[in-house]
Amino acid sequence: MELADLAKKIKSDGLVHLKEGNGKVMTFMKPEQWEPSKGKDWIFLIFELFQIRTICEPFSEVSLDIVEFASKPTIYHSPPNRVMKSPPLENGNLKFSIIREPSWNKFLFQLSQPILVKLDTNEKVFEETGLVFPLFSPNVKELMLGADGDVKIIKG
Repeated sequence: MELADLAKKIKSDGLVHLKEGNGKVMTFMKPEQWEPSKGKDWIFLIFELFQIRTICEPFSEVSLDIVEFASKPTIYHSPPNRVMKSPPLENGNLKFSIIREPSWNKFLFQLSQPILVKLDTNEKVFEETGLVFPLFSPNVKELMLGADGDVKIIKG
């Protein structure tokens, strides 16, 4: 499936299960459809730095620089924006990742809003793509970014 078609399907249905190029299944969901019964293992995907403001509390320039200049796929943990209505939290923080791989970045741009993804689900697959999703890389890092510039490596 082309990612442009996938974006349309998510916009219309709000939820899509997709098998990516390595054969791993993931679920994409609009944030407004998330509810606590769906679990906490969700990651907000964004395509540009400006979108961080919509999901996270403002954090320091140091933390923003870390996100901007990260060279490998990274999942960040950070306090949620108070405006958000009950986002999926783990230890009081939400998880997000900025996706820079060109095809996936374009896909997220077409959605024009942060989207939730759950990795490695066991859901029945309705769609497939040959593109490898960057967060399945063995080099994925995880960092905690605090509001005051504190940074903690969760998975290096």
